[in-house]
Amino acid sequence: MEAVRKYFAISQRHSSPRTEAIAGLTTFLAMVYITIVNPSILADAGMDFGAVFVVTCLAAAIGSVLMGVLGGYPIALAPGMGQNAFFSYVIVLGMGYPWQTALGAVFISGIIFVFISILPIREWLINAIPVNLKYGISAGIGLFLGFIALKNAGLVVDNPATFVSLGDLSQAGPLIALAGFVLIVTLSSKKVTGAIIIGIAFAAVLGWVTGSAEFHGLVSAPPSVEPALLQLDIMAALQFSMLPIILSLLLVDVFDTAGTLVGVANRAGLTDGNGKLPRLGPALLADSGATVVGAVLGTSSTTSYIESASGVESGGRTGLTSVTVGLLFLLCIFFAPLAKSIPAFATASALLFVACLMISSLTELDWQDQTEYIPAVTGALAMPLVFSIADGIGLAFITYCLIKILTGKFVRSDMASLFIALVFVGKFLLL
Repeated sequence: MEAVRKYFAISQRHSSPRTEAIAGLTTFLAMVYITIVNPSILADAGMDFGAVFVVTCLAAAIGSVLMGVLGGYPIALAPGMGQNAFFSYVIVLGMGYPWQTALGAVFISGIIFVFISILPIREWLINAIPVNLKYGISAGIGLFLGFIALKNAGLVVDNPATFVSLGDLSQAGPLIALAGFVLIVTLSSKKVTGAIIIGIAFAAVLGWVTGSAEFHGLVSAPPSVEPALLQLDIMAALQFSMLPIILSLLLVDVFDTAGTLVGVANRAGLTDGNGKLPRLGPALLADSGATVVGAVLGTSSTTSYIESASGVESGGRTGLTSVTVGLLFLLCIFFAPLAKSIPAFATASALLFVACLMISSLTELDWQDQTEYIPAVTGALAMPLVFSIADGIGLAFITYCLIKILTGKFVRSDMASLFIALVFVGKFLLL
């Protein structure tokens, strides 16, 4: 135990193994919903639910342990919300690529992220992209997720005249989804640990009781991972048409990770005197390495979770918190029947809540400068309306650069944005 204390610098950070364990449990309860939601989303792309359930648990376990051991931060990892929606609804269902090719794109983006984590380019890339576009991308993904959630809940349906309209509220599914959503918001506002998973459980039980969903059991031997393991098609992902997709996956992963690291580390008091992150390289390496491992196992990009802030609020200050989360995710592997019993309208409650949290990043925009907030809002609005996170990101960067150039506000630090904008211009014109 003394070796553990020393390695994780528990005493220096004024914590204890017991506090770190409790913090790990708290973070786990706040994000365990991903073991249900991620397989549901990737199953829409044609992947095997049971295999993805196991892979989700393994990716979260490996990623969290890597962050704890290498990065030393109380930040847990798992397949990211937003990235999984991009994977299924944009790359596979929207653009028609096989999910194996999409996994190949995730793998390649992860490898690039690994190099970025090792090289000094990491600071340049993270700091060079306009902060307001980061907020806009996060909010846009939230709007996209919100649209998916309302669709899965049956609250929004297609309409040939108005494109979309309100679903049939006389059905049990939409009403249960709303009830679960309201419960999650209520519990979360009261700082109840595990609010999301409680809301999902509440909606699922209502579904089972009303006959709107079927209960398949609680515990069993883990499903086979063979339908997902090593199924990635790297060669197919190397075609030129995949470049904007890989770039989009990379940007979202890098900036989600950077935002989570900064936010949680600030809350935990782990930044240095200048507000910068110590051990940024190892932390980014842990995150990028988890994405590579996750793609090999068979899931969309693995990333740092903002829900880790709940563990920090419980006293987590070291990597031991993340290691605890990883061990708990390993135990989850034996609960596959329960995960399969959770209906889509129950997970929609959680999706809608997460979407609202992500959309709140709009409040961080610089609303005094139109050249900053208008490109960000343009991208955010475009994502759900064109049903493409990648195209929304592209429009945001193109709009940003054009406005900055025409208003004479384009500066040297905007060169990274110009490069990204030109990549998307090529994609829109040539593809």
